[in-house]
Amino acid sequence: MVMTDLHIYGQKQGYRNTEWERDGVAFGWGNNRGIVLMKSADLIQWTHTELYLEKAFKGWENVGAFWAPELIYDDRNGKMMIYFTMRFGNGLNQLYYAYLNKEFTAFESEPQLLFQYPKANKNYIDGDMTKVGNKYHLFYVAHDGVPGIKQAVSDYPNGPYQYDDRFYDPEPEACEAPNVWKRIGEDKWVLMYDIYGISPHNFGFSETTDFKNFVDLGHFNAGKMKSTNFTSPKHGAVIPITKQELQRLAKHWQFDLSFPKK
Repeated sequence: MVMTDLHIYGQKQGYRNTEWERDGVAFGWGNNRGIVLMKSADLIQWTHTELYLEKAFKGWENVGAFWAPELIYDDRNGKMMIYFTMRFGNGLNQLYYAYLNKEFTAFESEPQLLFQYPKANKNYIDGDMTKVGNKYHLFYVAHDGVPGIKQAVSDYPNGPYQYDDRFYDPEPEACEAPNVWKRIGEDKWVLMYDIYGISPHNFGFSETTDFKNFVDLGHFNAGKMKSTNFTSPKHGAVIPITKQELQRLAKHWQFDLSFPKK
């Protein structure tokens, strides 16, 4: 598991004296330096490693943001690949990738651009990659007009990617944080996205079988998808776990579970 080392409300909650880690004019909104790697064999006990590019490699001291990291295994290179949003100073936000070591504790390579958005001076952020068959589908947020979700496709996780100008979310308001997950036992995938342009925030969902045609499933509690114990969700992700893993977690956190009879 990987996450951004960034506390947006750090000043309000007394963790620091400034709004951000560094000057907001020079390094921009939400500026941060690092990420956190965590690894577990049972989803209960976790290792914890903090990574900073400026400590790993020379010449990366001016990184202004290190956001929305995700992981995928690169079969061709036999390595764990991390990809993320990054900018220098208060400049353009773009998608980058790097490789991690086998111990999952350090960078093995310096970041490289994942792909170049073809329109100049446009921010593109929040990558989410899914392998289907022999293709890698990269969904990301293009700040190209109203921010929304686009898709690029490649034979390899590190590219090259084929640009597609289409927006894949059906929303009239701004969206970010795409996450694709597969329905268990079905050849159907759901594209989930954070509709931050509405108030209160909500998630939208679109379903596909071919990554070309998508069916709008609506929002949480305004369609097929229902929320349970939360409101105004932000930047979400869905992962599959086994029934055994679920039972282990429920026991550890003292959460009552019941399963419907088949």
